[in-house]
Amino acid sequence: MNVFNFRNQIIRDYSDYVSSFISIAQPRLDEFVKRCFASGSLWPDPLIQLNPTFKPGKTINELVSTGVLNTGCSQVFRREKTVVARSGDDLLLHQHQEDAIRKAKEGRNYVLTTGTGSGKSLSYIVPIVDHVLLAGSGRGIQAMIIYPMNALANSQFGELEKFLRLGFPDGNGPVTFERYTGQ
Repeated sequence: MNVFNFRNQIIRDYSDYVSSFISIAQPRLDEFVKRCFASGSLWPDPLIQLNPTFKPGKTINELVSTGVLNTGCSQVFRREKTVVARSGDDLLLHQHQEDAIRKAKEGRNYVLTTGTGSGKSLSYIVPIVDHVLLAGSGRGIQAMIIYPMNALANSQFGELEKFLRLGFPDGNGPVTFERYTGQ
């Protein structure tokens, strides 16, 4: 399949659909709209980007084995977990995630700036979960994460469910969490 031809077909189909219910009586305005449709100015060009390869860091299990993280992190942070306990593979971190986790473990502040989809969330979620596992759960609120948008809060809630509920009996993982939004 040629993705560019596929994109062009989708644009043609959508353009035909949209123009099928547009009826403009004023000739000059009608001509302008037809020119816009014909020129493709209503449809953005494809955006092509190359995602960088991030330098690999240690795995969660390696950080556990060297004492950087609590042993419970090995069960929580797994790739492609299922409802089966201890399912999924060891999670390989990027170097910037490992560095952030180590700074948090040392009690140091850090700012992490990196591209979309590069794992910024794990860089603060892993240290929070590690802290709760060490301190013990059931001691009230130990961390609060504030997101600028409900959509992001909802998305991150799904990620937390994946790590902290999936693979544990009855979905009760070692760390509890909840979400509060205006919704």
